[in-house]
Amino acid sequence: MSKVFTIAEGLENLGALRTGGQGSVYKGKRTGTIYSAVKLIPTPIHTESGDDKNYRNFQNEVAKLQKVNEIPNPNIVKILSSGVTESGSFPYIEMEYIDGPDLNELLAPPHDKIFAIKELLKVADQLSCALAHCHNVGVKHGDIKSNNVKYNIHTGNYVLLDFGLAIMSEEQRRTSIRHAGAAEFMAPEQHEGKMLMQTDVYSYGVILYELLTGDVPFPLTGEGDTGRNAVMLGHMEGEVPDPIKARKLALPEEWPEQKMRQEMQVPAWLLNLISKCLQKKPEDRYADGQELHDAIISGSISAAQGTVGTGIAGISKANIDALKAENKRLQEQVLELQSAEVSTEVISAESVPADPSKMLISKLAFNGLVALLVLFVGFSVYAAFYKKDARLPNNATQQDTTQQNTGDTARMENPQGDMPANGFYEERQRRADSLKHVRDSLIKASIDSTARAARAAQAAKDSATIDTSGNQ
Repeated sequence: MSKVFTIAEGLENLGALRTGGQGSVYKGKRTGTIYSAVKLIPTPIHTESGDDKNYRNFQNEVAKLQKVNEIPNPNIVKILSSGVTESGSFPYIEMEYIDGPDLNELLAPPHDKIFAIKELLKVADQLSCALAHCHNVGVKHGDIKSNNVKYNIHTGNYVLLDFGLAIMSEEQRRTSIRHAGAAEFMAPEQHEGKMLMQTDVYSYGVILYELLTGDVPFPLTGEGDTGRNAVMLGHMEGEVPDPIKARKLALPEEWPEQKMRQEMQVPAWLLNLISKCLQKKPEDRYADGQELHDAIISGSISAAQGTVGTGIAGISKANIDALKAENKRLQEQVLELQSAEVSTEVISAESVPADPSKMLISKLAFNGLVALLVLFVGFSVYAAFYKKDARLPNNATQQDTTQQNTGDTARMENPQGDMPANGFYEERQRRADSLKHVRDSLIKASIDSTARAARAAQAAKDSATIDTSGNQ
């Protein structure tokens, strides 16, 4: 089977990738530069017609398998073609070639012996998604193991490969499952030739256990039938070793102590999920891939809500709720600060009314007060100069007196408003008194306006305090 030979027209054989009881996988090359993986089934087909039982079974299973790719899934290898080889007449299925290591290689040096929890959860999610997709279209894989799941280095996804067992008949499966390499991942009922959807679930559980602890629950230690029988007996009757103890023993010595402690925090829901997958009876496991995938989602949600733990105790939900409430309060404060307008003036909080209409009144009062003060200053200056003109200083010169008298005489000769000359000083005194009265009135008005503004501001402050107390 490992010899190089022609697979089909337009499909060049580039050599064997691996050989097993379920058949051999070759690397192929389509016309051009399209690479693929070709699975050859070790049961020859004599005639490509319905009269050949093997060919008929092959065609029926291929038709089921094609349903898997009707809706593309990033975690399932694409089936490109199927047929019978030109030489040897072996049935084959051609799949896309996934460039990257498989899980078995990722557990070997130079990689760590176990997966980090974060990456393990990624595998759990994506592989359960692949199983759900297959089972929803009625396809059972039947050969789920760590070297049938590859990491695509181009997409970062884990991809389920090799649907070779899915296209075999029941009789072919009974023969092929005797291959020792697959025995470590086979469910108890599979040793009897049965293949159920719960069978895939069991193998899935073995993979997660292996990634968590660095080894399968029942490893193959001997050769030949003795070793296979020991593994089979373990699956059927043996107790699954404690995964927490096994993981602790497998921790890499080069890991820092902090990372070791962190990586021992295995989610309780994940431990429960693995345990349910590895139940001896199919009816005690998840019914199919969809139920399994739903359990993964439910476990992830419960972990986000604070029920994740080490398998002994979870984080207090009350603490999580309190943190959520505090986070909500802080977010509301941030939104208030972001929506508030940035003021270009520094204003005292006590002088700003809560009601916008009161703010308008305060501004009007302030503008009126400024106008009154301007008038007051103007009248004061005018009055001061007017009184200076009314009385001469004692040290004035005779020339100034003469000029002043001349001006007075001129004013008396043509008094304003036909005022008698002898009433000039009385009128000037009356005007001075009037200016004093205006000045006093302005001062009083200024004081009253200031008082009103202060009372309005205090009333607004009191009103805001009452509203705040009422809301609380």
